[in-house]
Amino acid sequence: MPSLPSVTIAIPTYNRAPLLTRTLEGLTQQDYPAALLEILIIDNNSPDDTRGAVAAFQTAPHPPRHILEPQQGANYARNRALAEANGEIIVYGDDDILMPPGWLRELMQPFVSDPARRIGAVAGEVEPIFPDGCPDWVRSFHGLQALRADPGPIAVQQVPMSANLAFRRDALRATGGWDINLGRKGGRVFGGEENGPLRRLRKAGCEVWFAPKAKVLHQMPAARTTLRYVKRHAFDSACSRVVGRINLDREEARSSTGYLFSRFIGNIFKAVGFALLAVLNLLVGRPGSAKKFLVRTWRSCGYLYQIPRALLGNP
Repeated sequence: MPSLPSVTIAIPTYNRAPLLTRTLEGLTQQDYPAALLEILIIDNNSPDDTRGAVAAFQTAPHPPRHILEPQQGANYARNRALAEANGEIIVYGDDDILMPPGWLRELMQPFVSDPARRIGAVAGEVEPIFPDGCPDWVRSFHGLQALRADPGPIAVQQVPMSANLAFRRDALRATGGWDINLGRKGGRVFGGEENGPLRRLRKAGCEVWFAPKAKVLHQMPAARTTLRYVKRHAFDSACSRVVGRINLDREEARSSTGYLFSRFIGNIFKAVGFALLAVLNLLVGRPGSAKKFLVRTWRSCGYLYQIPRALLGNP
């Protein structure tokens, strides 16, 4: 039987010690050889007791190591973990995921079955859960990734979440790691950070796989189900798509102007249309639908904000 690879699990975290504690309860009990597993908690300037939360697990089967990364931003933390990692495989997760003891073995199976080392990354399933309850209109924005029903490669247009994503460490290092202009920075919910690393891996000839049985539960607390948060997430996601497209065009040595101009014009009409639909639904007594259209309006506003900044050369 092929042997298991050595693994580094990297968890960037910012100011969420209670959630991190629950994540560590699962990570430190993984059914995996202790000599082949290290857990790195990359503390991105947390003002809470993140260090103490990590210290509480020093007698666990897989004790985590606390690393302070002073440069603010989730991708600075991910790159720090990449530089520190000793494992052949580096697995990135969020600080609010829950998993069973066999999760890591399931995530490693594609790598174990790949002696030719064609696979550069493997994503596991991510299921959102709402421990504090969830309004129906918010639930409609979330669901399983469900990229495929069995283990295997995924299409180029399918981009898995970084909440449960493994890379061959050396392949990720060779292709440049994570884009520091994307990812969360403090309270900013800039997403889309997975696109760049996966795109560059594919360009280098690597495959990206999905392992549906390697599932984690992604906790969505009450603070993430408010209209204010969902609007902000939609706005920042649109901004991140603009930055991601510019990065892609820069790598491909082509102009982004045509794309940016067409998206700007299109989102003017979308913003107006969605805003009118939000008002109409509110008037007819459908507040949930009104909130959905307001979120879509705010997403279009994110494009309208970021595109002029991009054209002027601002990040």
